[in-house]
Amino acid sequence: MKPTILSAPHPRSLELIFTAKRLAQLRDSYEVIEVSEDEIANLSPQVLAQVRYIIGQPPLDHLLLEQLKQLKCIFNVESNLMDNMPYDTLFERGIHVVTTGAVFAQPVAELALGLALDLSRQITAAHQAFENGTEKWGLEGNPQAKLLFNSRVGMIGFGDLGKALATILAGFKPQIKIYDPWLPNSFLSGIGTPSSLEDIFDSSDMIFVLAAVTTENQHFINADLIARMPQGSSLVLLSRAEVIDFPALINAVEKGHITAASDVWPLEPMPADQPVRQLPGFLKSAHRAGALQQCFEDMGEMVWEDLQLLDRGLPPLVCKRAQRETASKMQSKPVSEN
Repeated sequence: MKPTILSAPHPRSLELIFTAKRLAQLRDSYEVIEVSEDEIANLSPQVLAQVRYIIGQPPLDHLLLEQLKQLKCIFNVESNLMDNMPYDTLFERGIHVVTTGAVFAQPVAELALGLALDLSRQITAAHQAFENGTEKWGLEGNPQAKLLFNSRVGMIGFGDLGKALATILAGFKPQIKIYDPWLPNSFLSGIGTPSSLEDIFDSSDMIFVLAAVTTENQHFINADLIARMPQGSSLVLLSRAEVIDFPALINAVEKGHITAASDVWPLEPMPADQPVRQLPGFLKSAHRAGALQQCFEDMGEMVWEDLQLLDRGLPPLVCKRAQRETASKMQSKPVSEN
């Protein structure tokens, strides 16, 4: 009898995260039950009792978990842990919860570099000036331009994305300061200088916000911290909008105190009437930093490889395992678009 997979990967699909060849192998090797999140509770106890794996991050309560008697692993392919299942119970039962978020680290880091260079050298603004016939040549066209090379860089959060970004930035020889309360100083000191939030906001030319949303840090980057940034410095937001006081960030850009760029927003998709759409000095990206076909297919490969390990009685090693101490603290909202 083939192992049963319950598939509910909204907003993604099996066709998105697996190549056609790999998806055929998946369906040949497993009994795959594809449902929407709200249909899971309507499945019969007999079906639920046979489920060994879940691909997706559907809401699960204690009643459903009691019926998922053979469940071994939940593959979260949204990649941000959400507070929609009793993690303590899952860990007590020895059920793995794993995420595929590592696939996004490199592409998001590359966009982070692009946004930082654009803010430093006003690439988009110069392009728009050319289109409008208002371009300025040579030195006159660089009134606020600055080098990323040997600049003072602050990183808020240092997970997979922070590591990828630090590698990319290495060629620019930046002076890096890092704040991440979940990591020991000895872990950070080989990459940069472990620092306080206040020190980073006081002294950085460029700040990258990479922190995930937790129960402890929503809007922790507040107006007071933003006001501490040096005149003409820049902030690039790549994780989630909920970690920052977004009106305060917009206000600082409006005043000309800083420039900013963001790939994430308080409301996604962004309403058409939002004034930030036309705000100079604020680069906008539509939550597209990691949304590449190659990344989604890499995600499927990660799931496939760990399925093979689990089928042999081994632990998953390719996807990132959620930690008992921190899983329930994650507060990301689900994405609405791939």
